[in-house]
Amino acid sequence: MRKSFIKNEDGAAVVEFALALPILISFIFGIFQLALVFWANAGAQHAMGEAARYATLYPTPTAEQVEDFVASSTFGTHNGTMQTPTVTQNATDGYFDIEIVYTQPTDFIFFEGPVVDIEKAKRVYYSN
Repeated sequence: MRKSFIKNEDGAAVVEFALALPILISFIFGIFQLALVFWANAGAQHAMGEAARYATLYPTPTAEQVEDFVASSTFGTHNGTMQTPTVTQNATDGYFDIEIVYTQPTDFIFFEGPVVDIEKAKRVYYSN
């Protein structure tokens, strides 16, 4: 009777499935969280492009107006946060330096993932 119990393989597939399922779910959610980070990165890049276009308008907007424009741009999945953008104007050489930081949290089913900071900076020249 003992030999038949040791050689019995009934239920082995269920045990293997139970061991592999949490790993599979973690991979699926990892891919999903990575996609959210890429989406937030694309949104941050889009916001920088819109800010660059806005900064080159005539008459030239002030640094505060460009900051307000960037801050009003919404992008990403809206579960992240954008810090206050920094815009500095160099009037003698005719350019703006625009910097933003967008913080995107990641969250897995079994554990909390890292917080990803997406930093973008751009120098935009305008005609005086």
